[in-house]
Amino acid sequence: MGKYFGTDGFRGEANVNLNAEHAFLIGRFFGALAAQAAGEGERGTIVIGKDTRRSGDMFEHALAAGIVSSGADAYLLGVVTTPGVAYITRTNPFAFGIMVSASHNPYQDNGIKVLNANGEKLEDATVAACEAYLDGDRDCAPYVLRHEIGRVIDYAEACDTYEKFLVSLAKKRFEGYKVALDCANGSAYALAKRVYEDLGATVTAISTEPNGENINVNCGSTHSEQLCQMVKEGDFDLGFAYDGDADRCLAVDENGNCVDGDQIMFACGLHLKEEGRLANNTIVATIMSNFGLFKKLDELGVSYEKTAVGDKYVYENMAANGHSIGGEQSGHIIFREFATTGDGIMTSLMVMEAVMASGKTLGQLVEPLVIYPQVLKNVRVHDKAAARGDQAVVEAIAAAEAALGSTGRILVRESGTEPVIRVMAEAPSTEACEEQVDAIIAVITAQGHVAQ
Repeated sequence: MGKYFGTDGFRGEANVNLNAEHAFLIGRFFGALAAQAAGEGERGTIVIGKDTRRSGDMFEHALAAGIVSSGADAYLLGVVTTPGVAYITRTNPFAFGIMVSASHNPYQDNGIKVLNANGEKLEDATVAACEAYLDGDRDCAPYVLRHEIGRVIDYAEACDTYEKFLVSLAKKRFEGYKVALDCANGSAYALAKRVYEDLGATVTAISTEPNGENINVNCGSTHSEQLCQMVKEGDFDLGFAYDGDADRCLAVDENGNCVDGDQIMFACGLHLKEEGRLANNTIVATIMSNFGLFKKLDELGVSYEKTAVGDKYVYENMAANGHSIGGEQSGHIIFREFATTGDGIMTSLMVMEAVMASGKTLGQLVEPLVIYPQVLKNVRVHDKAAARGDQAVVEAIAAAEAALGSTGRILVRESGTEPVIRVMAEAPSTEACEEQVDAIIAVITAQGHVAQ
């Protein structure tokens, strides 16, 4: 994690700690790299997508201005999902793909995610070079003149190729299934419903009227209560909730129960195993995945890897070792056979495949997995490293671990994108989790680390 870029790009509140000048300079930097990489007589190209936030237009155009000022062409997709940008980048000769989104964060936040030509998150060395450029080392990206100045090109039609790709993934049509979708007033607000209707499902979609300010507001994968109630009361077979840029997906079973990323990996991983497609008999999870998932996989003889939090690290592990499925409890699920990033709509299609192949309902499919009670609380702090490294905090964590022993676990980590310490406990009861989490937070507070 660098000075500006976290595990999921450069993120901050629009015009507070992420502004149009940042976007312009990032555009200049990557525009120069794209121009330098272009062949003789060719022009470097970068494709840009955005979600539905009010500030998206500002950042999109600032990025484009920077790109063309460095001699590359900027191709604008308009509103599209992050995995859509990744797909279009890697299936076309683009040097980079850029997504303007702050994912599940509120509308006032925004972010700039840069992908390489393979649709993968950037290498650390490239991020470090960009950060040095932002801090004033500008020699590597001079302004170009005259005919070398790039162009801005409307490329919205490319989104159709991504939609067709998603539809092509389904092995069977969905006739007879009644599906509910929560599109978070974000990137998937129109796309997800079209995909399911193209496949023959009876679809009801909510949170499909973005106004620039309602993205993720009491909806989507971070607020699935409305969808759960809707599925429970509406006689739906299942439901799916996406986040603002649709790289996450959580499901809802036929009884209105939320099905998280761990449960999705369990169901889809076992389906892949039954089909002989679970590469290396391994599922890649993160250290935040539930203790119950690992216990059940041990019982079933399925191997697993644990990575740091962030789908970037999940994908790196999968790519390095040839694994086929991995993800996070939050719903970032990667199917490496088809994608280089988490893809919410793709994940929902893979869940549909597992359900249809099993002949079971989603609830029946995930029932064997016992999820341990988990409590996660975020503490906004002045300095993440100082708070996490404080000796009193370290001792409080050790005391909590000792109190739980082999019956649970404690995990305290720094957020990769926010000035936040995340304190998590898993134990046989929610009360035991709360007790240990609150004890650690009390020490962080007493030591003066909490930012008001």
